[in-house]
Amino acid sequence: MRYGVAVGREGAQWSGEAVVGRRARWPSWTPTANMRRRNPSLPVTMAGGPQNPLGARALYLYQNGRDTLYRIHGTNEPWSIGKAASSGCIRMLNEDVFELFGSVPNGTRVFVR
Repeated sequence: MRYGVAVGREGAQWSGEAVVGRRARWPSWTPTANMRRRNPSLPVTMAGGPQNPLGARALYLYQNGRDTLYRIHGTNEPWSIGKAASSGCIRMLNEDVFELFGSVPNGTRVFVR
């Protein structure tokens, strides 16, 4: 399968090997401390739902049993697909992340180049 994605903008890229450590439907979002320093108007946390930046589904990437803070997730900004627009996560169209979410179990290896 091939999907369009948005990736980390300059200074926020991530690459490496990880595993899907957990998956969530309509995940809540907690901006990192760095994100909140750059943009103090961000909420401390945001409940899942259509306005949430993580979109409809999220796959949480782990290395050595620890959360990397990077995700493969849906987006409510479909115009960002194909661009370096995120804070390091891999964004997908919500309809594509639905399919991926249903296809990969926890423990699936992920390679980001």
